[in-house]
Amino acid sequence: MINDLWYKNAVIYCLSVGTFMDGNGDGIGDFQGLVRRLDYLHGLGITAIWLMPFQPSPCRDDGYDISDYYGVNSRHGTLGDFVEFTHGAKQRGIRVIMDLVVNHTSDRHPWFQEARRNPDSKYRDWYVWSDKKPPQAHKGMVFPGVQKSTWSYDKTARAWYFHRFYDFQPDLNTSNPYVQSEILKIMGFWIQLGVVGFRMDAVPFVISTKGPRVKKPVEQYDMLRSLREFLQWREGAAIILAEANVLPESDMEYFGEDGDRMHMMFNFQVNQNLFYALAAADCRPLLQALKATKPRPATAQWGLFLRNHDELDLGRLTEQERQRVFECFGPEKEMQLYDRGIRRRLAPMLNGDRRRLELAYSLMFTLPGTPVVRYGDEIGMGDDLKLPERNCARTPMQWSTEPHAGFTKSDRPILPVISDGAYGYEHVNVAEQRRDPNSLLNWTERIIRMRKEVPEVGWGDFEVLSTRDSAVLAIRYDWRNNSVLFVHNLDGIPREVAFSTGLRGNAARLLVNLLTEEHSRAGEDGRHHLLLEAYGYRWYRVGGLDYLLKRSDIETPAH
Repeated sequence: MINDLWYKNAVIYCLSVGTFMDGNGDGIGDFQGLVRRLDYLHGLGITAIWLMPFQPSPCRDDGYDISDYYGVNSRHGTLGDFVEFTHGAKQRGIRVIMDLVVNHTSDRHPWFQEARRNPDSKYRDWYVWSDKKPPQAHKGMVFPGVQKSTWSYDKTARAWYFHRFYDFQPDLNTSNPYVQSEILKIMGFWIQLGVVGFRMDAVPFVISTKGPRVKKPVEQYDMLRSLREFLQWREGAAIILAEANVLPESDMEYFGEDGDRMHMMFNFQVNQNLFYALAAADCRPLLQALKATKPRPATAQWGLFLRNHDELDLGRLTEQERQRVFECFGPEKEMQLYDRGIRRRLAPMLNGDRRRLELAYSLMFTLPGTPVVRYGDEIGMGDDLKLPERNCARTPMQWSTEPHAGFTKSDRPILPVISDGAYGYEHVNVAEQRRDPNSLLNWTERIIRMRKEVPEVGWGDFEVLSTRDSAVLAIRYDWRNNSVLFVHNLDGIPREVAFSTGLRGNAARLLVNLLTEEHSRAGEDGRHHLLLEAYGYRWYRVGGLDYLLKRSDIETPAH
């Protein structure tokens, strides 16, 4: 069981082929270069790679405007290069999941071109049309402030087409059974080439009803079960990781009451409240988010992340909470995006403060779920706010002090490498940090290794412990006769706290520190008394290091 559900205790690494490594020296990353960096990823300790879109595309939206679902963009290589990559990853014990972008296509996709030219074509109903501009065209934009409408007029078709995202990304009519069948074919094609899962883009929009007469979209959740059934039939260990920024009361609809829909979902509720906790040194809203998202089937899992390739979406916070996060992490207007988020990487958001960076990553690795790391964050890469929208946080990986950070030999990389200021590649790069035993890179490698040695976080149940201090979060996990416990001080000043483990027996009196020699023994009152430095954190195993000997073959009640 523990091997079948590999995603329960994995560490996922998100990367864009185009910005990771350029093997041809043409300024754009490719699969040949990525193969050469697999040993780096293996050494870092990640267990799965999430690939952003790499299929043929005009690349007006970083590849999310796909014009052919069954190929590789020539600038990244060939299908043969892709198979060499998946083979190399498998040799190193690394699984590959890829973006499944099926809410929309590029307007240059042959399906859309045929649909707009010929009203009698079978592809006409693969998209969403209206003879007149629908009255709700000014509502529901994904990119407010940049996007002005969700309906655009096509002169060739002499009709309006629906696009939840940019106007060059017409929405597929995902209610059409032929479109649904095509989605399954796409999944089956890539599974055959070595992929073992998909990060499914914009899932709520994929399953929603669409059309000029739809005033309130209805989610067609049965589609999720169909996708799951097909995937498990083709490859039993394959998964779907859903991007679904929904309220907690909808979570079970995506997982399925019996765990028969999505395997994993990104936990946006925890993510947004985590940043508020970091900004305000107040974990109470975070605790509410953890409680609200705790119910899930035994086979389901949350994906935990700090930053990704999009803006930090704060739309679920209250206006007061959102402004607090803006003031702390994105105070200037150019740092904000779409009236709801922050378009920065983590390191500059935290002012490069190593203590706060370690605290943030320690939280991500110890909250309930599977951690997802964004490429470059392991070395503390920065952003380039001169680039438009979200491109500021999508700059090439910084490998060394060589020209263009060792990413390419070309004078024209896909996006300019960060070369100015404290986050320039001369100061922040893999090569130098690899040689420094105290670097953020080597700290991240050690923390990933330790995270994989505490499967209780991925598999077990959790309980938040009372510290009587809103700035200090203490959480315990129990699984198969073992327990681990984590404590974090979110404040910039030291905190002294006392807490009970909530467990019975002598074992609960000893907490063995997994990262240092600072262990804890309970006082006469049975409570553990800790003095936490500013932004301090502790990883403990309860009772000692004989956990492998104590681990039971089945789940047992907490002792």
